Amino acid sequence: MKIALGADHAGVALKNEVKRALVDRSIDVTDFGTETEAPVDYPDFARPVADAVAAGTHDRGILVCGSGVGMAIAANKVAGVRAANLLDVEAARLSRKHNDLNVLALAGRVTAAPRALAIVQAFLDTAFEGGRHERRVEKIADLEHHRGA
Repeated sequence: MKIALGADHAGVALKNEVKRALVDRSIDVTDFGTETEAPVDYPDFARPVADAVAAGTHDRGILVCGSGVGMAIAANKVAGVRAANLLDVEAARLSRKHNDLNVLALAGRVTAAPRALAIVQAFLDTAFEGGRHERRVEKIADLEHHRGA
């Protein structure tokens, strides 16, 4: 599995915790930054992660900003990306099983590292169920093709 990882200044500390955990699991990680707590704009880091997932060069993406919301909004602007800001393990499992979520957004200012790592584990270890859910994910993809129509 290959993971694209990115964060803004409010998420860099948690991103680094997630990165260590992924590397410890021998997961291939590309870190798109940022590396410091100097103020930056979250869309600048959401974009390369979302692009990597949409292009298929990475299996999934993980983004971290203060609330997780801005990163999820920005990532969802890229066709083929299904991103969500998740705050608990069960939501991570369900988002994978039912929605084939491919980009996870975490809240660096409100999610402690142990909880975030449990969410990441559920996000990575849960498979998409397909079946009736596949039809729904296809309808989401259809919405991307009808923007502005």
